[in-house]
Amino acid sequence: MGKLLGDGHAETRTKGRTYRLKFEHSYNQKEYIDWLYFEMGPLTSGQPSIKKQSIKNIEYKKYWFNTVTSPSFRFYGQQFYKNRKKIVPKLIHRWLTPLTLAVWFMDDGSIKSKFHKAKIINTQSFSKEDIKRLIQVLMSKYGVKAKLRKQKEGYQIYLLSETIKSFEAIIRPYIIPSMKYKLG
Repeated sequence: MGKLLGDGHAETRTKGRTYRLKFEHSYNQKEYIDWLYFEMGPLTSGQPSIKKQSIKNIEYKKYWFNTVTSPSFRFYGQQFYKNRKKIVPKLIHRWLTPLTLAVWFMDDGSIKSKFHKAKIINTQSFSKEDIKRLIQVLMSKYGVKAKLRKQKEGYQIYLLSETIKSFEAIIRPYIIPSMKYKLG
């Protein structure tokens, strides 16, 4: 769930009968992809691989893997995609566990700046309504205060400094060592 809220995505080639999950990050986050690969265990379709991607004549090194294609992932595809667009499921409150929060934050979280305690979660690919649903769940389930932060690409979730220690206490046990820099 945390990967699908973040940078992961589900793909289908069978009109929704089966899906696979794709995990990809910068090669600098190799340890994170290796950890995800280990956690996915026998659901993976092969070892993580390196690929190069060129954007505007700048070459990037990516590290990625896929899960097997399976009807078992149909549930996730149906929950997180509507008309081929990624959405936040209406029942996200059921699945937003501390581990889910931690994985989501490792994917899309960051410190606002070295001068602030506040944190940001990049959610620009979601609709304003979806982000408001996430903010409401953060408050009702965990007491974490957040607000929308407008960016030219969409909206981010701005985790307010007054409850950031609570948020960090929830996710810290699940943050892998190489991703602790995101906590500041």
